[in-house]
Amino acid sequence: MTATLSDVATLPGRLLQLAEERPNDPAMREKHRGIWREWTWATYADRVASVAIGLKALGVEPGDRVAIHAENRPEWVVADLAIQGIGAQCIGVYPTSPAAEVEYLLSHSGATVLIAEDEEQFDKVAQVRDRLPALRHIVLVDPQGIRVEDHRDVHTFSELENHGDARAEFAREVSSVDPEATAILVYTSGTTGPPKGAMISHANLVASGRCFIEALGATSEDEVLSYLPLCHIAERLISVIDAVWAGLVVNFGEGGPAFQHDLRDVQPTVFLGVPRVWEKMLAGVEIRMADASRLKRGLYQLCLRQGRRIAPRRMAESTTFADRVVLALCELLVFRALREKLGMSRVRAAISGAAPIAPQVLEFLWAIGIPVREGYGQTENTAICTLTPVGDVRLGAVGTTLPGVEIRIADDGEILTRSAGVFQGYLDNPEATAETVDAEGWLHTGDVGEVDDDGFLRITDRKKDIIITAGGKNISPSEIENLLKVSPFVREAIVIGDRRKFLSALIGVERDTVGNWATRRGITYTTYADLSAKPEIEALIAKVVDEANASLANVEKIKRFKVITKELDHEDGELTATQKVKRRAVEQRFAEEIEAMYT
Repeated sequence: MTATLSDVATLPGRLLQLAEERPNDPAMREKHRGIWREWTWATYADRVASVAIGLKALGVEPGDRVAIHAENRPEWVVADLAIQGIGAQCIGVYPTSPAAEVEYLLSHSGATVLIAEDEEQFDKVAQVRDRLPALRHIVLVDPQGIRVEDHRDVHTFSELENHGDARAEFAREVSSVDPEATAILVYTSGTTGPPKGAMISHANLVASGRCFIEALGATSEDEVLSYLPLCHIAERLISVIDAVWAGLVVNFGEGGPAFQHDLRDVQPTVFLGVPRVWEKMLAGVEIRMADASRLKRGLYQLCLRQGRRIAPRRMAESTTFADRVVLALCELLVFRALREKLGMSRVRAAISGAAPIAPQVLEFLWAIGIPVREGYGQTENTAICTLTPVGDVRLGAVGTTLPGVEIRIADDGEILTRSAGVFQGYLDNPEATAETVDAEGWLHTGDVGEVDDDGFLRITDRKKDIIITAGGKNISPSEIENLLKVSPFVREAIVIGDRRKFLSALIGVERDTVGNWATRRGITYTTYADLSAKPEIEALIAKVVDEANASLANVEKIKRFKVITKELDHEDGELTATQKVKRRAVEQRFAEEIEAMYT
């Protein structure tokens, strides 16, 4: 008897099911030197099965931990599902992680095998391997530049795959996996301390897949682009959980600077963007329009005004006949071509998550016809919490609860949530686990917010980030920071003011847009530091601050600011791997500049 979807208890089990039901349908594509290559579900399952049996040959047993240190590529998800399928636990390491961070994650997790992408990642682990006694094997996806035979216990990914027809043996392994066992370890960003390893079970992953497929209506006809780090729960949700559960196609582009080209090639139907991605789209449009002819610029501005006017009714699915006529004309003149250049011509489900997005950015996207809905979730609840419902988009809110999710607000304003996605706890950290999940199963998110009468959740800020001024006023810095980052000239904004008389801000400029602005005015510069230090740039940012202050209460206004002359960087410890600002680290790094604003 053929198993139904309701009978499947793990993601590898679902993969095997797809390989039987749709063996010749496309499952993934990879862009290699400008050419897209395709794999079917049968090939996908066979590759996973071979790697799984290859890992067993290296001695990997159920409960062992295997780490993956690579950029987004098919081998990443193949290895992930192979590891899960033999009852081991998969750990992702961010490709930008320096050697010290690699050492911490491998040591803390006790990983026995590391799958490293290439020479760059191999060199990082080679620096610290003597301090990793649990690490028994290193597997190289791309061994170019490394003499594998010269290193002990170093293998190639192709060796793992060289196990012939392994699907039947893999299926037996998958059938013995306990759904309640830990499937993956996802390390938190570490914005306030060392990263913690969140233990997520097979049952958590399946619950997430079922929940989001129901909410998004994703089908085998959908396509996604894998581009956010696969270590992060957001990309894992799209490229692994939802992709396998719905049987949709995952595309792996060339990444990095080629991201926009990849997006235009794929034109995904489902797309998850963090606020930084949406902000970059807005900034990119601003640059192109500044360089466009007077006619094109005029048409764009005219259509954008109409799009903004109609956007609230588009969000509520209540456009009038007159609205639809105006939008059809704007589509013909501007919006259709603009969305195609942005890679958004086919998108039907666009989501913004991982951090708050400025309402002004969301309004712009709806104005040009990109139907972005906000979602809210965390690693610790396998991303299951809220999503904006279709036809009821409300600026500033992150939607209503997903199926099977409960939410309540604690007395101190903290958001608590309970669902089948709530994780098993932090690895070897029972104290942090007890602080995060209480005896009744409620996950304490660390975020502060409120739920309105219609069930829409609004997030104020991270509980630990709330600023209390010297006058005793509670200030939410993220709302002010988002207001500043609406400007295409601002990349980073960090509001300062805890226990101080007024608020100040450290501001990092957006290299591309500010550089374009400077060049058009004949302002010469050499480096980012040189550009940021120009008095004309300080005057430009002063206008941005003044515009933001105009909509803020007096206690929330930025009284002074400093344009920083360094781009914040993950390797320097100022950003997490997901590009979130490490406030404490930034405040220490720029302590002199901060004090100068208060003296």
